[in-house]
Amino acid sequence: MIIVSMDHHELIISILLSLVGLFLLLWTKVKAMLMKLRWCKCEICQAYLRRSWTSRFSSLSEWYTHLLRLSPTGTIHVHVMNNTITANPANVEHILKTNFDNYPKGSPFSAILGDFLGRGIFVADGENWRFQRKIASLELGSVSIRSFAYEILSSEIKTRLLPLLDSCTGDDAFHVASKLSAERALVASPWIWRAKRALNVGSEKHLRDAIRKINVLAEDIIAQRKKMGFSGKNDLLSRFMTTMDGDDQYLRDIVISFLLAGRDTVVSALTVFFYLISENPEVESKIREETDRVLGGPGPARDEPEVLGFEKLREMHYLHAALYESLRLFPPVQMDSKFAKDDDVLPDGTPVRKGDKVSYHPYAMGRMETIWGPDCEMFRPERWLRDGLFRPENPYRYPVFQAGVRVCLGKEMALVAMKTVAVSLVRRFDIRLVEPGQRPRFVPGLTATLSGGLPVVVKRRGEC
Repeated sequence: MIIVSMDHHELIISILLSLVGLFLLLWTKVKAMLMKLRWCKCEICQAYLRRSWTSRFSSLSEWYTHLLRLSPTGTIHVHVMNNTITANPANVEHILKTNFDNYPKGSPFSAILGDFLGRGIFVADGENWRFQRKIASLELGSVSIRSFAYEILSSEIKTRLLPLLDSCTGDDAFHVASKLSAERALVASPWIWRAKRALNVGSEKHLRDAIRKINVLAEDIIAQRKKMGFSGKNDLLSRFMTTMDGDDQYLRDIVISFLLAGRDTVVSALTVFFYLISENPEVESKIREETDRVLGGPGPARDEPEVLGFEKLREMHYLHAALYESLRLFPPVQMDSKFAKDDDVLPDGTPVRKGDKVSYHPYAMGRMETIWGPDCEMFRPERWLRDGLFRPENPYRYPVFQAGVRVCLGKEMALVAMKTVAVSLVRRFDIRLVEPGQRPRFVPGLTATLSGGLPVVVKRRGEC
């Protein structure tokens, strides 16, 4: 016989009633979603829901690119997701600059990413966003913190990256959390992932486990900085800690957001850069010729990270163009979304209702003939050069680093990091794909992540 006390009995009834209530709420939302599906019979929505697009395209980004190319305005609608997606530069400028205040990240975006990124700058709006951006812009723009970051980068390349390649890992918690958080945005109703989170099952259980590991990392970073002392330190975390009054949860959100910004985006960019130069050896040869000229000849001794310096990197216009070109074709953030605060009309005439998701698509924009011409799918760094000097493009035609009010604060530091790694590796190693000619396949994530990574063969230059 099992004896259950009254308190336990009431607890069990309470849990059962909660589960029944959750089920009824979920069923109500699912019914509403099904009604909407029956209402919308358009080809795009039906292909999205039935995933019939997967028979022709390897990813949503490829499918969206196809649809945006077919659209006369460069804009499409996925009605079942309340999502307007555009690759029209005029619309991008309107969203990111002209009518910026009408397109915040919005509470739906915060709900999707809040468990992972909390109140960090990626999901923040209003005063919270302005506070983080103000501190970050002051520090990331200072000479002292750029020099400090460059010292750290140089040390990491010299003591860890180069020895590793001279002599490979599985999914980490950041990758898992990024992937599963992004997948929340792909379901037709948010109540599906909310129910799984409440029951702690499936992908939501894995997400919670990954976030727990990330929290431990963030807490260790904060604790170490407190132990070392942060007054007068030349790092971004110390600057935030001196302006905040012991809110460790907020610090955790900031740490994770900037780790994601400074790590995953650069990793994604460098991965596709080495993919492209492996497939285009003539570009690799031109980069080597330029670095030999700027650094005074070949030889590993000349391209030690501490010898390169900011000035030498600035002289490498072809390398800069090659990086911009690889980012054009494979931006780390393939699509970015906002939520309309009020009704609006985009410059191409597209109506937007209050509460609609509005997304611009850098991946598709890099493949639009209307923007880049008939050779838009070719990897051609020369398109960025005029008389051998790098010339930037209108940021609303090339929103890889966002544009307007929320333009990426770490853009220059990211480019310095990518250039330094690229020079250090290209001059020392031949990096070739294990399977040449294979087109990259991406998995869902906050940043573009290659499915299965990028298998390569690494040899020292000159080795057979």
